[in-house]
Amino acid sequence: MIQGTSSWAGKSLITTALARLIARRGIDVAPFKGVNMSNNARAVSGGEIGVAQYLQAHAAGVEPDVRMNPVLVKPESQTSSQVVLLGKPDHAISATEWRERAPMLRSAIDSSLAQLIAEHDVVLAEGAGSPAEINLYDVDLANMYVARAADASVLLVADINRGGAFAHLYGTWALLEEADRARIKGFILNRFRGDPALLAPGPEQLEQLTGVPVLGVVPWLAHGLPDEDGVARPAAAAPDGAPRVAIVRYPAASNLDEFKTLDSLAEIVWATTPDQLAGADLVILPGSKNVGADLAWLRAGRFDRALALRVATGGRLLAICGGMQMLGGAIIDPAGLEGGDADGIGFLPLVTTLADDKQVSARDATIAQLEPPWSELSGLTVSGYEIRHGASEASSDLDAVFPDDLGYASGPVLAVYLHGLFENPEFTEALLGAAPDGDLDTVLDELATAVEPHLDLDAILAMIAP
Repeated sequence: MIQGTSSWAGKSLITTALARLIARRGIDVAPFKGVNMSNNARAVSGGEIGVAQYLQAHAAGVEPDVRMNPVLVKPESQTSSQVVLLGKPDHAISATEWRERAPMLRSAIDSSLAQLIAEHDVVLAEGAGSPAEINLYDVDLANMYVARAADASVLLVADINRGGAFAHLYGTWALLEEADRARIKGFILNRFRGDPALLAPGPEQLEQLTGVPVLGVVPWLAHGLPDEDGVARPAAAAPDGAPRVAIVRYPAASNLDEFKTLDSLAEIVWATTPDQLAGADLVILPGSKNVGADLAWLRAGRFDRALALRVATGGRLLAICGGMQMLGGAIIDPAGLEGGDADGIGFLPLVTTLADDKQVSARDATIAQLEPPWSELSGLTVSGYEIRHGASEASSDLDAVFPDDLGYASGPVLAVYLHGLFENPEFTEALLGAAPDGDLDTVLDELATAVEPHLDLDAILAMIAP
């Protein structure tokens, strides 16, 4: 199991690299994360899971399914979240106080973990946050609870780039209960910059204090995988003359990982003020986990006016899922899923009705014949996925982009329900004039190859029970 001293320590990246490295040795390995908190998800067999486990499954060479992330918590505001249990939203648990949720979640975590252990040679589990949150120790189902259930050895990862890594590792180890502390078999220093010789005598002294060796010093790596919230700064500057793409980052923006492929092709601007839209070749309204609240945020920040000016002058605007709902005329929310009824911005004659049931599926679709400025997309068949509540219907004639009310075009506005379009190289090239280099497998192989020299992989593999 890979645990961390904090969020953003690099657990997901190390787990993904290890999954590919273990699979390269002919070992049947599957990922697992009992509880994940993220608004970035993918459609898989049985429903939706966090994008990190989706990528880890691909790294391991196995089909992703909901058991790999049995509990996904999707924040909707500072004080509320949707709980997705085994791929499906559970409204009763979502309405329950945080500490009271644990007994309702244990069965799904236990059964999923047991099934994966029975079906695979190795289960590579990832923790969440820190295992030493002593205020939550009794209800933490993501860390040592899983390690105990699997009888797993634990590698503890710290982000040394932040500073204080040795204190983070020692403090986490010291705060754990004795039986859990004994499970920690190795430390990993992640995101190291500089001369490794300068680390001495830190690793040696840490091992003297804890009895736990440092089994890896992983450098800061440029890689092509999205970070957990999908908005990390690109590893390299955009090439000269690259198109400028402004993605509006409202508070509950979701599925931002789908834009990671644009890093090497475009100058990406995560816009939080209307002036950041100026000069953009393309503006994107991404998905949203709370459309009503994000609509109010757009209006309060006067984004609606800036978008109206852009559309009036022919500037391209792409809206995806929740972004599409915002551009319509009305959002009807009979169950109060996202704060009640709301008026959309009104660029498109759409009426959206939200429903308890969530549409989650992966699918292919062919783009219809479109007028400029979208004509280059005409006839392309693309792969993508849906993760949404409700449906949108056109109240007057609109050009259909996809069948089944999956998207519409009106002048410079393109609005679609399908996520993942930029992961289709042909779509990206038609829209922006360039396609990303390589595919997901290439990115995963490059990551594993970059990480391997910096880990004591023999020692790590020796921890795996025969």
